[in-house]
Amino acid sequence: MKLGIVGAGLIVHTLLEFIEETEIELTAISATPAEIGKLNELKDRYGFRDVYTDFDEMLENDEIDTVYIGVNNHLHYTFALKALLKNKNVIQEKPFTSNCSQAKKLIDTAKERNLFLFEAISTIHNPNFKKIESLIPTLGDIKIVTLNYTQYSSRYDAFKKGEILPAFDYRKSGGALMDLNIYNIHSIVKLFGSPNTVSYIANIEKGVDTSGILTLDYDSFKAVLIGAKDCKAPFINAIQGNEGSISTTSPMFTLTHFEYELNNKESVHYDETAGAHRMKHEFEDFLEVFNQKDYQACYELLEHSLRVMDVVSKARECINLKFPDDDNI
Repeated sequence: MKLGIVGAGLIVHTLLEFIEETEIELTAISATPAEIGKLNELKDRYGFRDVYTDFDEMLENDEIDTVYIGVNNHLHYTFALKALLKNKNVIQEKPFTSNCSQAKKLIDTAKERNLFLFEAISTIHNPNFKKIESLIPTLGDIKIVTLNYTQYSSRYDAFKKGEILPAFDYRKSGGALMDLNIYNIHSIVKLFGSPNTVSYIANIEKGVDTSGILTLDYDSFKAVLIGAKDCKAPFINAIQGNEGSISTTSPMFTLTHFEYELNNKESVHYDETAGAHRMKHEFEDFLEVFNQKDYQACYELLEHSLRVMDVVSKARECINLKFPDDDNI
């Protein structure tokens, strides 16, 4: 896989912390003209062959077979579609898109052109998460699921003063649902599929949800998913069945460990990650699918991403949260 990267922000720097441990080849990187200094620094440090300040120009580079998109949420759809139409495979940062219609368009385009398209959501590729998947059947009938990812954002202080950064900007598809609760949604949808009903209530400031509570009805059990950027509390995440439970004090974002406890038995501590970078597992999975040309595995992941975006779209409808990018189809 010969990778071209678009973006020079925090998520790209995080990616570059481990990417050299994989067989992925860093080919080119692109960002805005204002970020040329950062780009040159990254080129010198990580050995990119080419640097671009025009994304369209980078897409003309025939050496690149895959593009990683690490830009603001509202640009995900446009940048991914451009890359697909230039016959590049795409690894798209979460959230996949701003809405379900955009997700469907990207998936259809990828399939029509026989291209790979992945959502870079580390949670569901985490070995701890995969272990949890295997243990779910031993918990008996699931009754209650609670997932909480709340962290007080330093950007919230700026937000209160009137400086609207992307994570709090509804015009850039920001907010607690898209930024933090998305990890909880990915987790529960991967474990249990689509819910029967979706309800969302949120604290709205300046047109965006700074925190909110998502409730999902699965008929046989109920789930509460909390995401907040304007307050924090210790993480308590739990899947409770009538024969046992799985719990963790880690957010699903990192899922560094979990406890497994059957009724009347001692708790067992798990950590299957072997200390690896939280994003490494997903990129190893993508590379395996790419090398084996396993389109079916890719399509199964895309169906999962589509189900997640369906939940997100329904949640936004509950609070009438509209993004300017919604009209971009």
